[in-house]
Amino acid sequence: MNIRVVVVGAGSWGTTVASLAAKNTQTTVWARRPDLAAEIHKEHSNSVYLPGYELTDSLRASADLADVVSEADVLVMAVPSHGFRSVLEEAADHVRPWVPVVSLTKGLEQGSNLRMTEIVAEVLPEHPAGVLTGPNLAKEILAGDAAAAVVALEEAHIAEVLQRVFSSDLFRVYTNPDVIGCELAGALKNVIALASGMADGLGTGDNTRAAVITRGLAELSRLGVAMGGRAETFSGLAGMGDLVATCISTQSRNRYVGEQLGKGRRLDEVMGEMNQVAEGVKATAVIMQLAHEHGVDMPICSEMDAVVNQGRSPHEAYRGLLRRSPKPEHRER
Repeated sequence: MNIRVVVVGAGSWGTTVASLAAKNTQTTVWARRPDLAAEIHKEHSNSVYLPGYELTDSLRASADLADVVSEADVLVMAVPSHGFRSVLEEAADHVRPWVPVVSLTKGLEQGSNLRMTEIVAEVLPEHPAGVLTGPNLAKEILAGDAAAAVVALEEAHIAEVLQRVFSSDLFRVYTNPDVIGCELAGALKNVIALASGMADGLGTGDNTRAAVITRGLAELSRLGVAMGGRAETFSGLAGMGDLVATCISTQSRNRYVGEQLGKGRRLDEVMGEMNQVAEGVKATAVIMQLAHEHGVDMPICSEMDAVVNQGRSPHEAYRGLLRRSPKPEHRER
């Protein structure tokens, strides 16, 4: 393919997506650290975030943001939500007109409560914006395990091109026009993963975890639909698929944080030892603001917000959920 892809951000998922795209077309990944960019470019490895895994030989890397984005036909943003806007603003003057922007970030901006594609619309108006999302654990994909994802854009013809850019024999990419639903599902499921991990840390069984995942899906679906997403999106790869993977995998950063909290560790201690971001921690307060704004009941997310931001213990959070009055399963509002 004669399409130049630039991935901004060399964390585990950004590097993995860049390695996938490099199998199909010319691809460059931007790393903030020159030493990491040099390693990816010359040694085809990322020992910081993906130790022991080989990357596609043709993948390029650079620490010069202006230089790489100026060549992009497709700009992929793999920057955590708290830095998304500032990095995009830094790149904006060098991005050619009409270049599609694809977000890999599963989070919401604190303060504005915006989705990443809404930030793109503010910083780079007139540029098509979408997301690549789904149940995708970076190390499993690099190891050659089969996986599936969704590329969501309103412009179907662009989504179909991007589908070919990211697809491989073992990485199947579907299209979906529901950008809002796909993007919200990716952000909201991280908070449910905190709860699932917390249940594991407290020593509860599979019944509890299944209940958390199922009722968590109901919560994120309610808010997602209230905010303009399509109900069917939340039963698909971007919703249920990503939720299950994030809630059960030992590779999930959000599940890990929840598990450590359930074991009695302090949040600052857990976060301080991690070299990547657990988006669910930052998303809890934002999600509760959105739930209040849209009049949506989200008891699991509410308890996670209380644990993360208000000092409630994991034991108290689970007792709070159990004290809720019984309701019909499919008639909650």
